[in-house]
Parts: sequence; structure tokens; C-alpha cells
Amino acid sequence: MLIYARTSTTRLQYICKFIFEEQLGISHSITTHAESFNIHEGAKINYSDLPGQGTVFTMRNHPLLFETGVQTQATDCFESNGYKAFFNTTGSDFSFDIFAASFYLLSRYEEYLPHEKDEYGRYAYQNSLAFKERFLQQPLINYWLIDFAKGLLQMFPNLKLRENIFRYIPTYDIDIAWSFKRKGLVRHLGGFLKSPSLKRLGVLAGVQKDPFDSYDFLKTLHNGGRLPPIFFFLVATSSSQYDKNISPFNMHMWRLIKNHARHFNIGLHPSWRSFEKPTLFQKEKKILETASQTVVTKSRQHYIKFDLPATFQHLLEAGMTADYSMGYGSINGFRASVASSFLWYNLANETITPLRLHPFCFMDANSFYEQQQDAASSLPELLYYYEECKKVNGEMISIFHNNFLGTDPLYGGWRKMYSDFIAQIQS
Repeated sequence: MLIYARTSTTRLQYICKFIFEEQLGISHSITTHAESFNIHEGAKINYSDLPGQGTVFTMRNHPLLFETGVQTQATDCFESNGYKAFFNTTGSDFSFDIFAASFYLLSRYEEYLPHEKDEYGRYAYQNSLAFKERFLQQPLINYWLIDFAKGLLQMFPNLKLRENIFRYIPTYDIDIAWSFKRKGLVRHLGGFLKSPSLKRLGVLAGVQKDPFDSYDFLKTLHNGGRLPPIFFFLVATSSSQYDKNISPFNMHMWRLIKNHARHFNIGLHPSWRSFEKPTLFQKEKKILETASQTVVTKSRQHYIKFDLPATFQHLLEAGMTADYSMGYGSINGFRASVASSFLWYNLANETITPLRLHPFCFMDANSFYEQQQDAASSLPELLYYYEECKKVNGEMISIFHNNFLGTDPLYGGWRKMYSDFIAQIQS
């Protein structure tokens, strides 16, 4: 595919790589030489206001990809083939500038603009265009690309496009490995005085299983390797309001990490304090690598708290190559409006980075704490996101926590719901 533009910018190069190479599976090149473009006899797109010659797919461009910096954009939405779209164009073979609109969503352009934070200091989903225009529950970019591919094939029927393969990736956050066990004498005494419990005594005496211990269940669930999971471990070295994990220097916690690394992929769940003090990130990464005897390159932010561009820049500096934080920590849906992984574009310095972002669309804690759903009412929602991602041959990532899948009565029904879900998608 040959693409003509008046100027070849880093933004244009980034989105063309995502659309053509990563999603459609066709090679492409960008030219700023009009004469060479006009005599080209293969498939080509005129991404400009200049008249094209021969058989050419015309798409008038929005100025976004030819700007630098961040400024408020007019994102008035309209319907296109049954889906919301913006950056409307006239005189084109497509109803809107899919390059600029996709870039706006993938780069999280709106998160660089002034906005209100939620109670945890995060970008509040209510600020987003996806929430305001009610497409948060759709992998909108994937649907756009299906329509775009159809338009290209109508004009260039010999074009060979790749059909992507749907993947479901189950992931687990291990925030508090055990409810009662392995917490040390002081925390046990404090916990018992605050909330006396026969169950606590039974667990500590070894006659009952810890209610947060779901590790045998998960190991059995993933036995056979049909759905390879990823486990993210919180290894904060000191406790705080939001870091309540078992000490990573506890022998049993160390062993838990090591055993999981033998059978599954693992990643770092950086502590809340590491967000405030990024130097702690390197320390926690080293602890996890030492315990697991592996090189750790995957990460997911604790409480899904990140700021752009600082947080992702810190990940890159620490040697991370994949992050799984692209979603909201207070509502389920598609934060970047896509069900595919993509490289992070740093708007602060206009660079394409090697950090690959893997968006999630469902988290148990969102359903339970924020959306006030029980396990039974969450199953249809989980299946909905599974089917949405499957319809577009995308990548569906869910987040569950070990405590939801244990035996704690507070999370009654979640273990069975999840087992039923896994059984249903594997049948």
C-alpha cells in the first residue's frame, strides 16, 4: 500500500504501522512525492487535499497528524455504519479520517489535556469521549478497521489482507496472597483484636485453608496450557494504606512467586508507593526477578494508577517491554477503544516507543466494588466482552484477583462463576 501525504510525520508513521502492518497485515510505505504516487499502479491512498490520478482511495486528512503538541480538538461524533465516529471529512472514500481518529484514541490524547482526577488521583473515565458518547463498551477502532478493510477491498479486490486470530488472556493480580497466613505476629494480633474470628484461628492452626488461597484452583484450571495466564505480584517492601501485601521476604511468599514462575508467565504489580517514588520500582523489579529467577518485562499498575507520560516512561527506563494497565480501575470497558495491543506513542516528545500496551476490558473489582454487581450478574458482562473481542478477532484480557477466587464469603459465587465462564469458552 502506497500512501501519499504532503508531509510524513511521526504520528502518521505510527498510525500507519498500527493499521496496515499490525492489523491488516499488509506492507506499506509513505511518500511525499506526488508524481511518483500518481504513476504507481498498485493499491494506494491519497491522504491529502490534492487530486489523485488513476485508481486511488481518497481520504481527506484532519490536521491532527500534522500537528505537534497537545491542544483541544473538536471531536463531534456522528454515526458511521452503525458506529460512532469523529473527524468527519467530505470528498473522501471513507466517511471520516480513520487515521487521525484512531491516533487520538490510541495515544490517549485526551489524557494529556487538563482534566479532573478521581478519588485515587487517576484520570476519571467520565472525562473520556468514549464514556460521553457511549462507546466505552465497544472496541470501536477494531470495528472501524473492519469497515475500512471492506472499503479498500472494494477498490482493490486483489489486496491480500491478513485475518487476525482471537486470543483470550486471563490475568491475575496477587495483591494480598493470603488473608490470615504469613502476616507476622504483630499483624495477626492487630487483625484479631480488630475482628475476632474463629476462621482466622482455624487457618493459623492449619485445620482450615486460607480464604484467599486459590492457587491450587488456578493451577488446575490452567493445567494443559490451553489458556496461558499471567500472574502479577505486588512485592512492596513496606505496608501502606494501599500496599497490604505479604512481605516479599517472607519465605512462603518467596516460594509462591518461584513456583508460579516455573509454570506461568509473571509480571510486576508495582506498589502504590512506587508511583510516588519511582526509584522503588527498580527495587521491586529486582526483588521479583530474584525470587522468580526470571527476567521480568511485564507490568501492571496497582489500582490501575498511572499518569501520562511519566509512568510509562519510568517503565521503559526500567526495561519493561509490555504493560497491562490500559483500562479503568472503576468501570469495565475499552479505555483506548481497542481490543488489540499497540505500541505506546509518547505525545510529550512525539516518539514511537517500544513499550507495548495490552488493554484489559474486564476486572472483577470493577464489577463488584464499583458497579455493585454480584457474581451472577457479572457473568453476562464478562461473556459480553468476550464476544465483543472475539467478533473483531481481537485480544481479550480479563483481571481477576486471588481473593475473589478463594473461599471468602464476601466473594461468594465468584469462583464458580469464573469456572463456568472458562468451561463455557472452552467447550
